[in-house]
Amino acid sequence: MEKFIPDHLDEKLMVLDHRYLEMARIWSGNSYCKRRQVGALIVKDKMIISDGYNGTPSGFDNICEDQNNITFPHVLHAEANAITKVAKSNNSSDGATLYVTTSPCVECSKLIIQAGIKRVVFSELYHHTDGPELLEKAGIEVVYHKL
Repeated sequence: MEKFIPDHLDEKLMVLDHRYLEMARIWSGNSYCKRRQVGALIVKDKMIISDGYNGTPSGFDNICEDQNNITFPHVLHAEANAITKVAKSNNSSDGATLYVTTSPCVECSKLIIQAGIKRVVFSELYHHTDGPELLEKAGIEVVYHKL
């Protein structure tokens, strides 16, 4: 975990990171998922250009898990929802920062790379670190900021 803790952030940026992560945490409350609620914001030039939370695709029932509490395979991650939402808008995520409550998985990390996002800040480390490691390999700044 120490790998993703920066030792060189300026104080203003740390304050902004904290605020946007708090907003992503609040946004995660919109998720109908029971096992884990995740929220994401895409910020560019200090403006929120997209948001997302984990849940089912449009038109599906808002049920994320089966009777055994296993997440359905069609459930979208918060990052994927935020990225596809910005793709449908007139905004560009190129050069933006993604704030997400849980570190991205490897599949979402691939989307983040392709979306041109240059910085990812998260507040909870998921049990797999292959996503953040892939992001770093792609030259994306990855920051763990505990709330």
